[in-house]
Amino acid sequence: MPLLTSRTARRTLRPLADLIDQRIERHVRRALRDYSTVRNTSDAALQEELQKLQQELQKSRSRLRPLELFFDGTGRGMARLPSAHHIDQAIDELAQVTGDKDGSERNVAQAFRLLIAMEALGVGRIAGGTMNIVGKLSAVPLLDPPNDEVLEIGTLYGMFGAALIRMLERAGREPKLTIVDPLAGTQLQPGASMRDDASGAPVQGSAVRVNLALAGAAGAATRVQQGFSEDPEVRALISDRSYGVIIVDGDHSAAGVAADLEWAEQIIAPGGIVVLDDFGHPKWPGIKEAFEKHMAGETRFTFLGHVAHSGYLKASA
Repeated sequence: MPLLTSRTARRTLRPLADLIDQRIERHVRRALRDYSTVRNTSDAALQEELQKLQQELQKSRSRLRPLELFFDGTGRGMARLPSAHHIDQAIDELAQVTGDKDGSERNVAQAFRLLIAMEALGVGRIAGGTMNIVGKLSAVPLLDPPNDEVLEIGTLYGMFGAALIRMLERAGREPKLTIVDPLAGTQLQPGASMRDDASGAPVQGSAVRVNLALAGAAGAATRVQQGFSEDPEVRALISDRSYGVIIVDGDHSAAGVAADLEWAEQIIAPGGIVVLDDFGHPKWPGIKEAFEKHMAGETRFTFLGHVAHSGYLKASA
C-alpha cells in the first residue's frame, strides 16, 4: 500500500501527511468552486484540471518514497511502522508493568526513534517486531534494576544491547553489558531455516563490536563471550557477578528457556529483572511452556506482566 494512503503511516507521519492532504484539499475545493465556470467552457478544461490534481498527488507520493525506506522491511525483513493501536497498547501494558504512565509514553517514543536510528547506522538489524523491541528498551529502565550489570543471552548483531545501553544511560544509569552468543554466522533457532539473514550481513563478532561502538564507551567496554549459555565453561566465565538485568533471548525451545531460567536464578541480583523475549508468541510456544513449569516450582521470581510479547520477572532477595 502506498505510504500516503496507509492509515498506519498517516498516523505515524501525521504532520507531513496532513500538509499534503491540505494541499490536495485546496486544489479540490478550488476545482469544485470553479466547476460552474469549467462546465460552461469545455470538457477539455475539466480534464486539464483533473490532470493537474493527479500530477500533484503523484509528485507528493514520489517525495514520500525516500521516507518509506526508513520504515519498510527492506534490509531487515520486518517493517518498522506500527499502528497507533499497537503503540497505545504497548504504552498501556508498560504502564501496568511499571506503574509509570508518563514514563511509559516518553520511553516508547524515545525507544522507537532509537530503533530506527540504530538500524540506519548499524550492521545487520535488531531481531523481533517493532513494539516487542520498543517495549523491552522502554521497560528495563523504568523497572529500576538494583545494579547496572546487564546480561544479554542471545544478541544476534549486538544492536539491541547497544540500544539498551543508551536507554539506561538516558535514565542516569552506568550500564555494564555482558553478552553470550554463539556468533555462528547466522541466527540459530530450533526448526528455523538457516538461510541468509534479511540484512545480508553475517552474524559474527566483528559486526557485534561495530554496533556496540555506537553506544560509546559503555558499548566498547562490553564483554562478549562466544558460546552457548548452557555450556558449563561459558557459565563459569560469566557467573562472576550478580546481574541487575538478564535478557533471555537465546534458544527459544522449552528446554533452552528452562536452562536459562535455572541459570538466571543463580546469578540474578536481589530485586533483579529478567526479561523473557517472545513470551506468549504463537511461533515460540516453548517459551511460555518453560516459564509455566519453572514458576510452578520453587523460584525467586515474581511475574510482573508482559509488554508486546516480552514477559518480566523480578527476583526476591
